[in-house]
Amino acid sequence: METAGYVALARQTSLMKEMRVIANNIANANTTGFRQEGVIFAEYVEQGDGSKGVSMAQGTVRNTSLAQGTLDMTGGTFDVAIEGDGFFMVQTPNGNRLTRAGAFTPSAQGNLVTPDGYPVLDAGGAPLFVPPDASDLAIARDGTISTQGRPIGQIGVVVPNDPIQMEREGGVMFRADAGTVPVENPRVMQGFVEASNVDPILQVARMVEVQRAYEMGQSFMDREDERIRTAMKAFVK
Repeated sequence: METAGYVALARQTSLMKEMRVIANNIANANTTGFRQEGVIFAEYVEQGDGSKGVSMAQGTVRNTSLAQGTLDMTGGTFDVAIEGDGFFMVQTPNGNRLTRAGAFTPSAQGNLVTPDGYPVLDAGGAPLFVPPDASDLAIARDGTISTQGRPIGQIGVVVPNDPIQMEREGGVMFRADAGTVPVENPRVMQGFVEASNVDPILQVARMVEVQRAYEMGQSFMDREDERIRTAMKAFVK
């Protein structure tokens, strides 16, 4: 395949990657704590034999938006949202993970857990225990949990050392291999959850743009394929 064909193929592959990312964003527009993703295109130059280099762009990296989602009031005692920077840390079988989805609940053992049953960690990195008989439970702005005026724990709020290197796992979970640090002045809101930060209208508009670009690229590839076939037939004759 000639250089033009390689360029077109790389472009089509990148557009398909972006289309899958956009479709996933739209599908999670109503998922609590979901972070919108985008595709970062890297440009590189293909040097031809004795000819000028050809610039090509390829979608290689997914970029996660950390923009604040809408804070929806639920009134739930164990529903919490973070206003501003930070993530909750939860304990999973594969290690600690970060999330903005704060729809928590007490487990049968008394631990504060996610809907999937993963323990929510406190400021010291240990699972949070909520006494089964706790009454008038309150969660302060700094994440401190109190009952009958006595503090019983503090929800940990952290930020990754390297946000760019975070990797998504399980929809609303992220792995931060570079480590995390506590947020100095967290702003935790009891009785709220953070909605997805996806803008469905913009995502649908972008999907239309990508679809049109893909169709144009496919048309070019079809013409290029026909040109090469014609040239080969002429050469054989």
